[in-house]
Amino acid sequence: MLKGRLEDDRMLTGRGRYVSDWNLPGQAYGHFLRSDRAHADIVSMEKGEALKFPGVIAVLTGADLKELKSLPAALPYKGRGGMELINPGRPALAQGRVRFAGEPVALIVAESAVAAQDASELVQIDYRERPAVIHAPDALAPGAPLVHDGVPGNMVLDYESGDEAKTRAAFAAAARVIALDLEISRVIGNPMEPRACLAAFVSDQYHLYTCTQGVAIMRNQLSAVLGVPPEQIRVIAEEVGGGFGVRFNLYPEYCAALAAAKKLGRPVKWTGTRSEVFLADEQARDVRSHGELALDASNRIVGMRFEMNSNLGAYLCPTGPFINTMGIINCLSGVYDVPAAYARIRLAVTNTAPMAAYRGAGRPIMSYAIERLVDHAARELKLDPAQFRRQSMVTSFPYKIAAGFEYDCGDFQGVLDKALAESDWNGYSERKANSQKRGRLRGRGMATYIEATGAGFAPQDQIELRWGEEGELTVYAPTHNHGQGHETSYAQIVAKEIGIPMEKIGLRTAGADFYLLGNATGGSRSLAAVGSVILLGAQEMVKKGLALAAEKLEAAAADVEFVKGEYRIKGTDRRISIQNLAAGGGLDLQYQNKFGACFPNGCHIAEVEIEPETGESQIVSYVACDDAGNIINHQIVEGQMQGGLTQGAGQAFHELAVYDKESGQLLTGSFMDYAMPRPGLVEGIKLVEHPVPTKLNPLGAKGVGEAGFTGSLPALMNAVLDALRSAGVREFEMPASPHRVWQALQAARR
Repeated sequence: MLKGRLEDDRMLTGRGRYVSDWNLPGQAYGHFLRSDRAHADIVSMEKGEALKFPGVIAVLTGADLKELKSLPAALPYKGRGGMELINPGRPALAQGRVRFAGEPVALIVAESAVAAQDASELVQIDYRERPAVIHAPDALAPGAPLVHDGVPGNMVLDYESGDEAKTRAAFAAAARVIALDLEISRVIGNPMEPRACLAAFVSDQYHLYTCTQGVAIMRNQLSAVLGVPPEQIRVIAEEVGGGFGVRFNLYPEYCAALAAAKKLGRPVKWTGTRSEVFLADEQARDVRSHGELALDASNRIVGMRFEMNSNLGAYLCPTGPFINTMGIINCLSGVYDVPAAYARIRLAVTNTAPMAAYRGAGRPIMSYAIERLVDHAARELKLDPAQFRRQSMVTSFPYKIAAGFEYDCGDFQGVLDKALAESDWNGYSERKANSQKRGRLRGRGMATYIEATGAGFAPQDQIELRWGEEGELTVYAPTHNHGQGHETSYAQIVAKEIGIPMEKIGLRTAGADFYLLGNATGGSRSLAAVGSVILLGAQEMVKKGLALAAEKLEAAAADVEFVKGEYRIKGTDRRISIQNLAAGGGLDLQYQNKFGACFPNGCHIAEVEIEPETGESQIVSYVACDDAGNIINHQIVEGQMQGGLTQGAGQAFHELAVYDKESGQLLTGSFMDYAMPRPGLVEGIKLVEHPVPTKLNPLGAKGVGEAGFTGSLPALMNAVLDALRSAGVREFEMPASPHRVWQALQAARR
């Protein structure tokens, strides 16, 4: 096993270059003035005093950027009754009205960042207040204040999936129906690196240095806003300090900065603050779910249905509608063989920060809704949660779910059995008794999840393989590496095929000097999709080299073989290495292909202890048995799993974005009020593999980046609920922070 990743040395020695490390000659500095209220008309805006401030170059408002088109958001499919998605549009800077606290209303450009920020305080804005609406159910209620005049009832889409009539019939014939209402809480991504950009207009070409999960998607989104072909745009990024889905989309600040750079003839640099991350970065989740199970006389699941309200915030992000429709229902019935399933999801706009993808991109919402409901049913029926799940699991593949997706392979019961054995399922009673002796509440929770990964928005993923003068090979790929270890995993794939040391293989994903088509890093797709394209590209390179080697060795191509990095004439000692062959040129290549969704799955079992006098919870055991298909690098997979588990635990135990219902102000706008995961939050982790390789891509990989989150959120909350039930608590919503847990326990005692 590798001692470390190829990227680690550069990162640990401080040689990585982030957005704020980029500088261009003659650059100016930008600062965004943001709305201090959630919903209001802009009656007037006076910028004269700000323009007089020393060092100020320009003050741009929405009126100055009317040539920019709206930020894009669309869906390739229709909703219930043929309803089309309503996109009210999102300007780069507010035009006539602000719709959430933190919306950018002006861009001040100056000779220094300090001057730009100071001058922003001199911009005078007269607002006329409007009532704000914060929660999706309130926004969808009759008579609610309209966020956009062009969105009747604040609903941009009424979406459905599955067979409503068949599901209704299954519930009518059911021996028993069990229901559960849930809130999937709102969270803020908070990557380590705050958003920033450096915008330039060079030789009729836009250059944007920014934090991104993939340049091709952002380039296409910019093309729609700027009104120029994607070929006239370059998005550049080297290191990015975290993505998690909130760095997938184009943001309005980037559009405004590019427009300013073109207007002023100078590069414009903006570096955001942590406060701006809280206020204006995309947020996630915030879904209310009503779920129901239909059971037959033997307690087998014969039907599922869900009614959900999703909060999309004040504007539609490019991925927001997709995440809250297809991203939720692509595993509509989970790992269960359910003849009839149906989901209806109403997408609402509110006066809050726009919502989009966050690790799992919709799948944790469905996993949480299903697995909390299934666990609740097992408790209501007084059945073993594992056995209750087992009897309804899919056992034959391929299997098509009610939403239309097809699971190509899997062994759900085998995954469950391995997790049960590793967690010592049968020894739980003794551990629970020991906890009780110490005055602690112990609970156990399970989740058997599945998720769809790899489905891309781009028609193809394009890669290039280019040789350097010293025999080094550079892989050019569209998926950005910001912590996932692509540099190492992709090098392993190529090294195995062409037989050169991994250290001789580099990775580039964004630059002004090349242009690739493809999808961004997201949806756990990078290895299965782009890694597979890289694999086939490396194989094509070897084939391409056969003719060149035959000519070099003065032999017939049929007599040449490729073994361990060398082309050899069969049965002789005449050979040439692929590196020496490449030195003569002609071996570089570009290759493209497309690989879609596959279905990683797993069973996670968590045990928690709660100190009833303080409400403190501790994860004392966590077993994750996952089927991620074939694994290229076990060290990276382990890191991805640990990261996902910790983020899931963060939402389960601590994280909660809260807006004031009356004013629409964000009440959790700093780390003083918004708790992030801490070291040691998840203890006793045991990671177990149960691979069933897919045939949907040549690597046989299914994806693993979001498995930890998708499985941990329901498993941990099921464990918390199990512990609280023993103290009389019947209902509880995440996060299970100490204060909230303590309050619930105190209420149960009264």
